[in-house]
Amino acid sequence: MHELGVVIKVAKTVENFAKVNGITDIDTIVLQIGQLSSMIPRYIEACYPAAVHGTILENTKLQIEVLPANGMCGNCGKVFNLIENKYCCPHCSGEDIELLSGKEFMIKEIIAC
Repeated sequence: MHELGVVIKVAKTVENFAKVNGITDIDTIVLQIGQLSSMIPRYIEACYPAAVHGTILENTKLQIEVLPANGMCGNCGKVFNLIENKYCCPHCSGEDIELLSGKEFMIKEIIAC
């Protein structure tokens, strides 16, 4: 499970941000994870308590926003969810698809008190 190492890196990044900006109390960290990301949201949630244990983030909440895997059809130009439509355009059945979103993994927001 590589999620633990990634969450530890997120925690260190947030801690460094807090230190540089003089923030001593963080309430919530919001992550955005794309549907096609190699990160699995439930594993991120499961790893989070261990990753922040003993840090200034120990009592913070974690929120995860899952971003859709959207693509644009090269034939008709329509945008659609790739997973829901099995990578086939629901408008024209085209399979020439340009990936628009879904591989993201980022810290969206740090909510300080």
